Amino acid sequence: MNTETYFEKIYTENYQKVLGLCLGYLKGDEALAKDLAQDVFVKVWSNLKNFRQDAKFSTWIYRITVNTCLQELRKKRDLPLEFDLQEEISNKNSSQDESRLAKMYTCINQLSLQNQSIILLELDDVPQAEIAEILGVSHQVVRTRIHRIKTQLSKCVRHD
Repeated sequence: MNTETYFEKIYTENYQKVLGLCLGYLKGDEALAKDLAQDVFVKVWSNLKNFRQDAKFSTWIYRITVNTCLQELRKKRDLPLEFDLQEEISNKNSSQDESRLAKMYTCINQLSLQNQSIILLELDDVPQAEIAEILGVSHQVVRTRIHRIKTQLSKCVRHD
C-alpha cells in the first residue's frame, strides 16, 4: 500500500473521532473544530514517517489531537469554554435527558484543561490505559482522576 492510500485509510478511520474530540474542546464551534481536525491530519501526514509504533496508532492520533486543541485553547484563553450542545442534545430522547446533559457539559467546562481531556476521552470510550498514554501520566492517575471527576460532576449537576 502506498503512502497516500495508507494516509487516506488513516483519515477515513479516524476523522470522526478527531472531529468529535475537537468539538468537545471547542464548545461545539464546528468551523474551528474542522480547521483543527484538518491541522491534526496535516501533522499526522507530516510525521507519518516518524511514527515509531511505540504506541497504538490511534493513541498517537489522539495525542496529536489533544495537543492541537490545547494549543488552540491556550491561544484563546479569554474565550469561555462552553459547549454548544445542539448536536448532542438532538441525539437524546427526553427534555430531562437534554437538561442533564447540558448541565453535565457546563460542569465539564469548569474543570481544568487536563481533567477536561481525561473526561472527554473517557466519554469517547477511549480505554483508560490509552488515556494515560495520550496524556503522559500513569494509568493509576487516570483511574483516580476519573473517579474524582465523576464525583465532582455528579455534585455539580445535582447542586447547580
